Amino acid sequence: MTILLVFGALILLLLTGIPIFAALGLTASAVLWLAEGDIDGLGDAVYVHLNKPALSAIPLFVFMAQVMIRARVIDDLYTFAHTVIGHVKGGLGVATVLACTIFAAISGSSVATALSIGSSAIPQMKRFGYPERDALGVVAAGGTLGILIPPSGPMILYAIVSEASIGALFLAGVVPGLLLALVFSIFCMIQARARTGVESPDWAGWPRAVAAFRRSAWALMAPPVVMGGIYFGIFTATEAAAAGSLYALLVALLVYRNFSLRDLWDCTYATMRTSMMVFMIIAGAAMFGHAITLIRLPVGVTEAVVALGLGPIAFILLVMVLIFILGMFLETIAIILITTPILLPTMLSLGIDPVWYGVLLMINLELALITPPVGMNLFVIKGITDAPLSAIVRGAAPFVLLMICGLGVLILVPELATWLPTAAGFGR
Repeated sequence: MTILLVFGALILLLLTGIPIFAALGLTASAVLWLAEGDIDGLGDAVYVHLNKPALSAIPLFVFMAQVMIRARVIDDLYTFAHTVIGHVKGGLGVATVLACTIFAAISGSSVATALSIGSSAIPQMKRFGYPERDALGVVAAGGTLGILIPPSGPMILYAIVSEASIGALFLAGVVPGLLLALVFSIFCMIQARARTGVESPDWAGWPRAVAAFRRSAWALMAPPVVMGGIYFGIFTATEAAAAGSLYALLVALLVYRNFSLRDLWDCTYATMRTSMMVFMIIAGAAMFGHAITLIRLPVGVTEAVVALGLGPIAFILLVMVLIFILGMFLETIAIILITTPILLPTMLSLGIDPVWYGVLLMINLELALITPPVGMNLFVIKGITDAPLSAIVRGAAPFVLLMICGLGVLILVPELATWLPTAAGFGR
């Protein structure tokens, strides 16, 4: 009963539209006041959660993405993908997925991915006879890869709350993310062959393909710089973020040469705003986690699961259904920060790997971005195209089914997520 009251109060506050950090902090204060008669300890809880060097990765990754976007390094990605694969039947859809995959590995943001790639890809796909619904759907779904393919902001948040390794989570997301991108690409080719009127541009030729590769090479090198260093143990996730930021600055200043002091100021300001928002949310989550721990809410959940006799797989399936439902109404960050402190002790008691669960959670949060009524990517696509929301939802629907199937495969084969971190030495 307690969990329903706490959970219900928090969701009601979020539905009023107040900021996430405020809803978390108010709920925590109310719980502590009712249970303990004071709110002592909240300040210490916030300090402990924010006093972590790993948090510096957040502004560094945000800054890296801002620089790459403002220097227009990203613009060459779709051109490269379009030039190389666009001539194949369904190739424009594949090019869109490929561009989204690479951009996701740079920006770490699903919304930014859908916004940046969609503005170029959707008009091009419609020009070559793709139904508007198909073009809208592939961009909306491809944009969600920003959550799963590292570096990922939501992954960092989950790692902070669960105290899992950021490097292990980043590596765990690589194989599932690439497999989802592959499945999306295959579906785009099958879908295009089933449509009448879909054309393919002529093969651009090797000279243009090589030229497009050369222009995009600096953007293509960004993910290996970040992830390669983590995999080979050259630097930690935080150091990888610093290396990525330095790489982005050098490319913008020395290669593209279109990055001014004003651009640097704008990138720094945008990074500061985004980072402070995230840190405020983490502070609210720290208060919420402290409050529910004091009233032994996670312990109660664990005892209830034990009493029901649920095994690890049954528990995971139940949690995935719950998060899928929550994703229709709440933002991804809110879902991470609300559910993780409550569910983590139970997961650990059942022997569930937090890194594996983290990847499952990210895929489910991808679903949240393209499922109405509060699918953020759906509204982003609507904003840049002014297309009917119903058309975007119909276009994204097949990808929702594909992602649910992918989620099921990952539940049955955890090694898809855990193999790469283990090979890199995490968890040994």
